[in-house]
Amino acid sequence: MTRKRFIWKLREREVTLGDRTLIVGILNVTPDSFSDGGGYEDPDRAYVRAVEMEEQGADIIDIGAESTRPNSQRVPEAEELRRLVPVLKRLRGNLGIPISVDTYKSAVAEKALTYGAEIINDPSALTFDPGLAKVATKYDSGLILNHMRGTPETWAKLPPLKDPMTAIAGDLGACVHRAIQAGVDKQRIIIDPGLGFGKRKDENWEILARLHQLQRLEFPILIGASRKSFLQQNTDAETLLAGSAAVTAAILGGAHMVRVHDVKETVIVAKAADAVLRNAVQGM
Repeated sequence: MTRKRFIWKLREREVTLGDRTLIVGILNVTPDSFSDGGGYEDPDRAYVRAVEMEEQGADIIDIGAESTRPNSQRVPEAEELRRLVPVLKRLRGNLGIPISVDTYKSAVAEKALTYGAEIINDPSALTFDPGLAKVATKYDSGLILNHMRGTPETWAKLPPLKDPMTAIAGDLGACVHRAIQAGVDKQRIIIDPGLGFGKRKDENWEILARLHQLQRLEFPILIGASRKSFLQQNTDAETLLAGSAAVTAAILGGAHMVRVHDVKETVIVAKAADAVLRNAVQGM
């Protein structure tokens, strides 16, 4: 169990990764996200939730204005901006932590960066809109590349992966290469194997079990398991426990950041897992 240390360059700051697990708080400003859709469409409610997550220990707030749940429909750029921009305006200058925007559209990413976002979290890893890499380069933003198979509309029809981690590592390696060729500084890139994004239930568990293999790409790793369908239990409380187990497995597998809805609880889980990781390294 090891985790390499990195310096992640953002627009306004540099972030040390590896000393402890960073918590990325999810803020969906959509009407139809699978877990919390409709809860934070109002900019004032979104603002209150973002501040609350920062107070609970979030290191980054990741805002999404288009759902990527299974079978979700794509929304026009104008609608995504209608949901997103008022929230960014409300938050600008009112948080001490960086804002990330979850989008695959280069035009939305550019607008978000002009309104104070420092990170773009591309759920398609540049496969939907390769021009997003040029935007990240222009604004010196952090760039998260999330692996996705197919599209949300086709996930149910995809065949199983014979070797999930090898396929994901190969795809992410190619995506990183394209980003760097487009001018993105290597020190601005984070990779995410994309749990639930076109993967079957058991494949997600295998990805967590073999996450250490992704370290060979030599990039920081983000894991987003929170409330994904492969974790669903009979009650919300039980699902949170399953999510905590996934977070622990991810950290022990080398994840530098975890993207979650339940910030307060995850801070406790991450501190415990970090302690295990530190002692494992010291005992080697």
